[in-house]
Amino acid sequence: MVQKKNRMNKVAAVCFAAAIASVAVPGAAAQAAVTPRVDLRVLVVDDGGSSVEAITAELRDTGVPYTRVDLGSGSRPVVNAAFLADTVDGRPRAKFQGVVLPNENPFGAGSAEMAALTAYETTYGIRQVDAYTWAHPGVGLEYTDNGGYSGTLDGTQAAVTAAGKTGPFGYLGGQVAFEDNSPLLPESFGFMAKPRTGYTSYLDAPVGAGRASLVGEYTHDGRSELVVTFGYNQYQQQFRLLARGIVEWVTQGVHLGQERNYFAVHVDDVFAPDARWSKELNCTPGDYACAGGEGQESTIRMTAADAQYLAQWQTSKNFKLDLLFNAGAGEEWKAEHANTDALTAQLLADKAKYRWMNHTYTHPFLGCVQDTTTSPWTCTKNAQGAVNWMSRAEISAQIRDNNNWAAAKGVTTDRSELVTGEHSGLKTLPQQGQDNPNLAGALADNGVKWAGSDNSREPAQRPVGAALTVPRYPMNVYYNTGTNSEMADEYNWIYTSRAHGGSGVCEDNPGTSTCLPAPLDAGTGYLNYIVPAEARTAMRHVLNNDPRPHYVHQSNLAEDRTLYPVLNQVLDTYRTLYAPSAPIVNQSMKDTGVELQRRAAWNAAIAANQVTAYRIGKDVTVKAPSGVVAPVTVPTGTKKQLLLGTADFGTAYAGSRSTWTAPELLQSAVTLHTP
Repeated sequence: MVQKKNRMNKVAAVCFAAAIASVAVPGAAAQAAVTPRVDLRVLVVDDGGSSVEAITAELRDTGVPYTRVDLGSGSRPVVNAAFLADTVDGRPRAKFQGVVLPNENPFGAGSAEMAALTAYETTYGIRQVDAYTWAHPGVGLEYTDNGGYSGTLDGTQAAVTAAGKTGPFGYLGGQVAFEDNSPLLPESFGFMAKPRTGYTSYLDAPVGAGRASLVGEYTHDGRSELVVTFGYNQYQQQFRLLARGIVEWVTQGVHLGQERNYFAVHVDDVFAPDARWSKELNCTPGDYACAGGEGQESTIRMTAADAQYLAQWQTSKNFKLDLLFNAGAGEEWKAEHANTDALTAQLLADKAKYRWMNHTYTHPFLGCVQDTTTSPWTCTKNAQGAVNWMSRAEISAQIRDNNNWAAAKGVTTDRSELVTGEHSGLKTLPQQGQDNPNLAGALADNGVKWAGSDNSREPAQRPVGAALTVPRYPMNVYYNTGTNSEMADEYNWIYTSRAHGGSGVCEDNPGTSTCLPAPLDAGTGYLNYIVPAEARTAMRHVLNNDPRPHYVHQSNLAEDRTLYPVLNQVLDTYRTLYAPSAPIVNQSMKDTGVELQRRAAWNAAIAANQVTAYRIGKDVTVKAPSGVVAPVTVPTGTKKQLLLGTADFGTAYAGSRSTWTAPELLQSAVTLHTP
């Protein structure tokens, strides 16, 4: 819940300069005007509120450098002329290309700091975001009692205006619905008001018979402010939709960092059967810890019809799934079924329609040798007390044999990618506190550079020998269920209290889990409750510039085909929220691994203050440490300076051009020429 803030200060010194102006060198009025240098860094003045925190998170997560001034700190710097600007090599320098404030004047009426900031913005044409303020004439709006509204905004159906579509929010499809996830709790509060002279509304919503603004640009006295009159946090969908536009607006479309909306889904265990949940035993017979499950085993496996449906679905949704296959497990199944396997035949007939990835030949556990006679299992040890590990040769064979099977069948794979069964071989707490020491060598033996890991255990990328992990999000569509009712039953077991027939895990772990107030209906609970919840979670990842893939299992494409309702909701909702200029990026695990690797190097360089980037007029210069590529976003029409001539810069996305870039041959810096 976003708390309502106190009434904001009513002092508003608000002005605008649309483009970077030429200014006189300080103390040399008689000299010719000099175009100033504007550093590509944002100033964030932070009052500790969720709205500033949200914008700060957007800057951080997209790679935009910023300087934070904590208003609550007694040792914070004073925001004065010297803090904001100076001179470098005889040229005036604006140290910040944009300013984010909690509201239009967080320093108080008559403040010298606000006066300095006003003068700075006017002189250098710097824009200001008022992260959350109330509606009043000081920010170009009427009071809410004049055709406006103040109060909770849950469920409000806002829309991008014509000016917003041709301005900073042109990447959106038009509708911005405010979240309303609980009828019991207010989730957002704000003000909607009618614009006055100098105010251009970018986002509005219906009020009575008319409409009133929620976000807009107020131009006054040579300055410009982006005025936001509702509270939010970094996770709410209404902010996620607007976050890109806020950054583009305050930086005037030229900044370090870049943003995409990513979504990839890995389907594990293709060709292999998955064990089935038992409603009677509340466990999975065939797993090591299912008391009474002996003789009750049942499995779930796709059919040829399921494979045909998958191919048709991919075409209809223009979205490709990654098939992580266990060829040896499929061969075992085939041998047990009269040496026929219609599923494999169908998938191979459509092999060119999918991205394929190695999931090991028979899906064994690649870590320590397990003792499953106890619950939880433990690692066995030899007579000397050392852990028994699967050998390098055995791990390597699992990788190699799967690759060889694919090559023999004409299945194209990228041999640098691997996801082991259950992410085994990587450390598995609490039983296995380290990687299998034989894993890194086996990866190197087979040319594996990218190893899938479980984001719920290890959210950060890390090395495994010469390879790097790629964290994957587990989706709450269970591997051991093939029907909607099985999904609801297992969900109830996990998320209801003992009094309601559940496991009570939610009661025992209140910090990480919340109990359902009552069990879900077995017939409708999956589609009516679990699917919307899981789609919201996945959409949050998609809208958060997060390239990590999601993973499910082949069982979720079988029987009731439980995965599709979730994917349909994510994809269909996304395509109504965004314009065609901002498509979902559905990329390979290797590409995600490279993206995460580049981000880590970039963030380290920024934290070490090793990046220099600035704009002088229409020219942009970026210098980073050798080997570090820089993410840069610029307007369409920007050219990159080559050794001889220029070339179009970046790739198009959401109305801008952006990419990771480095200096060209014989250059020490990236030089761009904006239109």
